[in-house]
Amino acid sequence: MQRFYIIGMSDDHRQYFSPDVMAIISRGKIFSGGKRHHEIVSPLLPPEAKWIDITVPLDNVFTRYEEHPEIVVFASGDPLFFGFANTVKRKLPSAEIILFPSFNSLQMLAHRMVLPYQDMRTISLTGRPWDAFYSALINGEKLLGVLTDREKTPSHIAARMLEYGYNNYQMTVGEALGNREEEQVRTLSLKEASQTTFRFPNCLILEQTSPRPRPFGIPEGEFHLLDGRSKMITKMPIRLLTLSMLGLRDKQSFWDVGFCTGSVSIEAKLQFPDLKVTAFEQRPEGRELMEQNSRKFGTPGITALIGDFLETDLTGLPAPDAVFIGGHGGKMIGILQKIDSVLLPGGVIVFNSVSEESLRLFREGIGRIGRKITGSTRITVDSFNTIEIMKAE
Repeated sequence: MQRFYIIGMSDDHRQYFSPDVMAIISRGKIFSGGKRHHEIVSPLLPPEAKWIDITVPLDNVFTRYEEHPEIVVFASGDPLFFGFANTVKRKLPSAEIILFPSFNSLQMLAHRMVLPYQDMRTISLTGRPWDAFYSALINGEKLLGVLTDREKTPSHIAARMLEYGYNNYQMTVGEALGNREEEQVRTLSLKEASQTTFRFPNCLILEQTSPRPRPFGIPEGEFHLLDGRSKMITKMPIRLLTLSMLGLRDKQSFWDVGFCTGSVSIEAKLQFPDLKVTAFEQRPEGRELMEQNSRKFGTPGITALIGDFLETDLTGLPAPDAVFIGGHGGKMIGILQKIDSVLLPGGVIVFNSVSEESLRLFREGIGRIGRKITGSTRITVDSFNTIEIMKAE
């Protein structure tokens, strides 16, 4: 069985290791870690030591590991906190891991701030998408610890937050934490942070300064509308009933076909921040409307695609387990057939019919794809036409 000693460390060039760790280092033969780690620990390594740099692609690194029964790995902070020990567990599940953790960077930053962090939501943006970060913002997390990388920098993160109206936080950035000569900790407003260049490596903690309203049901008059036409938007009561019939609480991926103003997508993202939302609209004006409305209501992370849905390449998009058809342009049958080709098992389709013709087309299309209508509700709002909300499974 292959054995890994994984030793957590800071960026302190006067690194202290316990006697147990020093004993492991003194008898070690094969060592590994990042270039930064090598610079710090090289004076401590035995003269005959061999070093394997941890660089991408990691498959090449693990191919080299295969040649050695025992490896001493140096990693930043706590190797189980978004760290290299997790990678070893995933790639070599049968390997023995003996761990010597240190404080991770967010712990060190909280210590410098003398900030209790037991309720802090931690997120890694290091080589990862924005999804978890967006979800935390929409959820209104009061304390957020964020690991950064060279692209998702503190200034980039601050600018993205301001773009979507999340100016209700202050940001504390820790640079080169653990490096006694270069360490710096600064607390800034988001505007200040967005205009500042920070030394890498760094991490940050966001503290909420005031709550941001998160409405349950947005009045249609608050949306930017298509040519100011109030009839071209799903009314709030119908929108909420539609979301209820979609059953989004236990869904992963939602498609909004014919989003127009984006009201259904935005309402879905506000109520279910972890939901992956993909929206389709044929009219080019839809792109600007989605941008305006998603920024106004603070819903980053919605993927908006412009063009004829029937001609849209769906390759690479997350397959839906819930679909709302907000518009069909007389192509209902084709749209349903295309949805059916990607809809996940147990998925649901909801359509709001405004006329007898659209009602007939939906029923016919659902029959053609071998599904059935399992729920239907008729609702009238003010003086508008009666809407029939139908769910097919």
